[in-house]
Amino acid sequence: MRHGNRRLDVVLVLGAAALTLLPWYRMETGFFGLGWLAGFPLSPQAAPGLVQIFSYGRLWLAGALVLLFLAFAARGMADPMRRGAVLAWLGALGVFFLSLQGLAIGISGWTWTLSEALFGTLADGQPSMGAGAVLSAIAFVLLFAFGLAERGAMKGDAFVVSAIALLVFLVTVFVFYPIGSMFVGSVQDFDGSFNAENFVRNVQDPSIWSLNCVIGAGRCGVAWRTLWLAIMTGLGSTLLGLAFALVATRTRFPMKKGLRLLTILPIITPPFVIGLALTLLFGRAGVVTQGLSDLFGIEPGRWLYGLTGIWIAQVLSFTPISFLVLIGVVEGVSPSMEEASTTLRADRWRTFWRVSLPLMKPGLANAFLIGFIESMADFGNPLVLGGSHGVLSTEIFFAVVGSQNDPSRAAVLATVLLAFTLSAFLAQRIWLSGKNFATVTGKGDSGSHIALPRGLSIAVHAVVIPWILFTLVIYGMILIGGFVKTWGLDNSLTLDHYAKAFSISFESGIAWTGVAWNSFWTTMEIALISAPLTAVVGLLTAYIIVRQKFAGKNAFEFALMMSFAIPGTVIGVSYIMAFNLPPLEMTGSALILVACFVFRNMPVGVRGGIAAMSQLDKSLDEASLTLRANSFRTIRKVILPLLRPAITAALVYSFVRAITSISAVIFLVSAQYNMATSYIVGLVENGEYGVAIAYSSMLIVVMITVIAGFQLMVGERRLRRENRVAGIATSAPSRQEKIA
Repeated sequence: MRHGNRRLDVVLVLGAAALTLLPWYRMETGFFGLGWLAGFPLSPQAAPGLVQIFSYGRLWLAGALVLLFLAFAARGMADPMRRGAVLAWLGALGVFFLSLQGLAIGISGWTWTLSEALFGTLADGQPSMGAGAVLSAIAFVLLFAFGLAERGAMKGDAFVVSAIALLVFLVTVFVFYPIGSMFVGSVQDFDGSFNAENFVRNVQDPSIWSLNCVIGAGRCGVAWRTLWLAIMTGLGSTLLGLAFALVATRTRFPMKKGLRLLTILPIITPPFVIGLALTLLFGRAGVVTQGLSDLFGIEPGRWLYGLTGIWIAQVLSFTPISFLVLIGVVEGVSPSMEEASTTLRADRWRTFWRVSLPLMKPGLANAFLIGFIESMADFGNPLVLGGSHGVLSTEIFFAVVGSQNDPSRAAVLATVLLAFTLSAFLAQRIWLSGKNFATVTGKGDSGSHIALPRGLSIAVHAVVIPWILFTLVIYGMILIGGFVKTWGLDNSLTLDHYAKAFSISFESGIAWTGVAWNSFWTTMEIALISAPLTAVVGLLTAYIIVRQKFAGKNAFEFALMMSFAIPGTVIGVSYIMAFNLPPLEMTGSALILVACFVFRNMPVGVRGGIAAMSQLDKSLDEASLTLRANSFRTIRKVILPLLRPAITAALVYSFVRAITSISAVIFLVSAQYNMATSYIVGLVENGEYGVAIAYSSMLIVVMITVIAGFQLMVGERRLRRENRVAGIATSAPSRQEKIA
């Protein structure tokens, strides 16, 4: 109990500090700039909550003070069950009160006419919440969690209960609240009154649901086009990812390191660059198209512009993600099980089909789900290659920022997209339910994997080698484009594009004179902050989902997929609508970009962690807990070392997506925080293709360097046994798990 009280004391001190030592409201100059110290604690902008109550008449904040005082009083209660109940109620009421007063009272007073009718007009309103209010909310969440733990929730494990409570709180704030704000706006008129007429009209729009293509009477609706494309992309990227994982782990392919590098390249490329390279190869004026026309008289066509071109670009882009998810799963299959199968006289094909492949089901299902969702949420490739064949993500974009200006249509399309995504997620859960895929049990496992069946080995090589050549051609086009004056028109070599983007002056010290440096440094800063946060939140969530049982777990897992399923365009618009006004105002800051990246990319860390953790036997956790280690120590000492492939995948993916994301970023950037992709889009719109390609090439080089750094920092996972005799290590046949 002493440890529990010590934790409780820390939280109570944090709550007191939030009310007395930090500015309660948002500082225009930023909190970390410390400019608020000049006016602290008496200026109305920098005053803490206590001063706001008694000096500036914001009496509604007294509720937080009263609840915290009651929590201090409950600290002295002797009965842990009663103390836990009181703390849980006080924590829940604290979070509810802070949320309610923040939503109800805006800059000029009441935001709800009902509140004004009940309580009268307010003389003054309040700005957005600042550091003090945010810390106070976190303190109340922890009070709620510690109260539940004292009452025996999750076997009294305060760390697990606190992690669940904080994750639910953060997902609610950064996923549900913005999306809810967008949907509320979809059924409102411009004056804020309720009007669902536009919403109903868009739900019934035949351009969404038409099945004319089935009867040969025209084009199918955008919903069915998007669903078909997502299924084909999910299947294609999963099969190709499995082929690459098998070649990298089960064959003697001589260029395995090069293969791993090539599988990374498509996801570290700004999305529209691959589409542009495909256009220059296979468009009506493309190199391949013109070559075929000159040699064989084949008339140039527009086959690339539509679902076919989008599918090719998406498979190129998303196969590496499948590879990152599958590489650890393929390596985690126990060689002992395969050797047992061959000992029972099963041939290599039967062993692979009946033993190895079924144990890879969690990875295959997760890879398909990620490919499916990525396809539905993809924006860059359909924008470049879609032509007149729009998909849900581009239709949402044009409904929001185009001449339509129809938030109701955007909300309807987003709902359709979410329904498809959750249906795929539910199908995956049903397929994997009731099955055990644990192969890593903590026991030594010597031996090596059996070779692939000859036919399968030939097939995967036949897929991988042409893909390598095709990828090299694509990236050759990209690299060459940065060194020619005008791509496709004047192909004379030049360095002008790189000089314009990344020139440096040394006249009076180092001066970053290139036009791209400002957005480049901002992008690196945001990406390096968001990547580890994404990995931590994602893998902690995976541990809770796989290892813990609690009420509402399925709903919680569904909620996590929402930020991944909604297109970036909708995420961007919903963040603008939610965080442009009180109670949380973050637009134009770095914080809104970090929050967007963390909670949009977190599901990849979650799905990769679930796939990897499904192979870890629960006896590992139980053994650690039996030896009196708490959950936090068990995660740090036992689970994390065995999840290094998943950690690397989460770090790599979140870092890369923070750099290459475009659909959400284009709404959230500001003059001070302009991201690389947004800047490159501006270059493309201005016709400066050479500078855009030079910038993209530089980003690719930087991302490869940082990815290699992540891999070295995380290290390798060791699963095989080492025998030590008389103090001398003699390794049995061992294998170190390499990571993508």
